[in-house]
Amino acid sequence: MNKTELINEIAAKAVCNKAVAKATLEATLDTIAEALKKEDKVALIGFGTFSVVEKEARTGINPRTKEKIEIPARKVIKFKPSAELGK
Repeated sequence: MNKTELINEIAAKAVCNKAVAKATLEATLDTIAEALKKEDKVALIGFGTFSVVEKEARTGINPRTKEKIEIPARKVIKFKPSAELGK
C-alpha cells in the first residue's frame, strides 16, 4: 500500500474527504518524526512502538572487494509491533 492508497482508506473509514485524510496523516507522521528526532519513544497501544536505538561501531566486509571496512556507530529507528497487530 502506498501513501495515496492509505489516504483513500483513511478517508473511507473516517468518512471524510481526501484532503482532511491527507492532512491528518501528514500531521501524524510529522509528529512521530519530531518525537523520534528528540529520541522520544512513541507507543501506540494495539499497534506498536517506535524508538531510537544506538548501534555500535562494527567491522563489515565490502561484498564487491572482500575488503574489511569499519562501519561507524549510528542511531536507527526501531519498530516493535504489538502482539495484537499480528492477530
